[in-house]
Parts: sequence; structure tokens; C-alpha cells
Amino acid sequence: MTLIKNLFASVSIFFAGVWLVIRIVLEYFGFISDGNDRTTGIKDLRDEYKKVDYR
Repeated sequence: MTLIKNLFASVSIFFAGVWLVIRIVLEYFGFISDGNDRTTGIKDLRDEYKKVDYR
């Protein structure tokens, strides 16, 4: 029984981490926005990247 609980907890933590990474990538490229970019700082990163002219 404890093996099943531990396995479920591990899998749920893994998928939570994967979802966080996917969401940060999608926010970075501007596909999604929760209206509160201050939590991840993604909007600031995008603005800084637009300011710098890489050539």
C-alpha cells in the first residue's frame, strides 16, 4: 500500500515539474499568459531580449 502511495506521489511531482517547464517555455514565446508575468519574470526576459540587438 505504501508503495502505491509513494509511486503516485512521485509521478504527480514529476508531472507537476514537467508542466511547470512547459508553461514557462510557452510563456517565454508568448503563446500563453496568465496576466501576471511578475511571478516568472518572463515578460521582463522578453523585453530585455528585444532591447538587445544580437548580430
